[in-house]
Amino acid sequence: MGFYSPSQLVQDAKRHDVEVRPVDVMYSDVESSLEDLPTTPAVRLGLHMVRGLRTDSAERIVLARRKCPFDNAEELARRARLEQHEMKLLAAAGALATLSGHRRQQVWDAAALHAPPELLQEAPVDEEFLELPAAPEGEDVLWDYASVGLTLRSHPMALLRKKLDKYKLKTSEELRRIPNGRIVRTAGIVTLRQQPETAKGTIFVSLEDEHGATQVICWRHIKEAQREVLLGSRLMAVKGRWQREGEVCNLIAERLADLSPMLGRLATESRDFR
Repeated sequence: MGFYSPSQLVQDAKRHDVEVRPVDVMYSDVESSLEDLPTTPAVRLGLHMVRGLRTDSAERIVLARRKCPFDNAEELARRARLEQHEMKLLAAAGALATLSGHRRQQVWDAAALHAPPELLQEAPVDEEFLELPAAPEGEDVLWDYASVGLTLRSHPMALLRKKLDKYKLKTSEELRRIPNGRIVRTAGIVTLRQQPETAKGTIFVSLEDEHGATQVICWRHIKEAQREVLLGSRLMAVKGRWQREGEVCNLIAERLADLSPMLGRLATESRDFR
């Protein structure tokens, strides 16, 4: 399944009513796993999803938790022998939610942890609790992509939909109801670019929105005329002719536009084969 990014796999699983649960130090194994067997299973994302977290640190978290659950973030750091920067990585990924609550609180709790002298490593730190307000969903989505590479919250395109509606851009769901041959406009996050050797310069692009993926065919003349937009866009708008043959649907591109600035700091990635 390496052809698809974890974000694509998770989005597709959710669209097929598979429950996907976030990384959490109180529940996650090192690798992603299934929970609630043998009833309707859910996928629990593993600690390996946290960018920058070493495998041996993830293993210590799981081993320490199996001996006894953690009561708070300070105890987690002490028993799993985690350094402060590792606690910050976990907080950025939202993996301390069960211990600390929302992400801003997690980040605050992690930042407040300092390695004690060796003689005091087993001594708990008793400080006054400071409660912070939760972040808006858009900020959490930015953190999700930066720290885990995907989000289980609202899809970024759903958060942008009101702005995109001004350009009369169809969603992938709306496109599936459009007859063959119509001129349409759509947009999505670029998740894949392919240029097979046998395609004579044609580039195939996958655009993802909150409802699914749209496959775009860019003939050689489009590539030559709009190469920078085609190869550089993270969020791409396409005007073209809708092609439908049975259940197989493609958009034949006639004009491209780079809407990447609308994503701001959102850290999206695409699988590019050129």
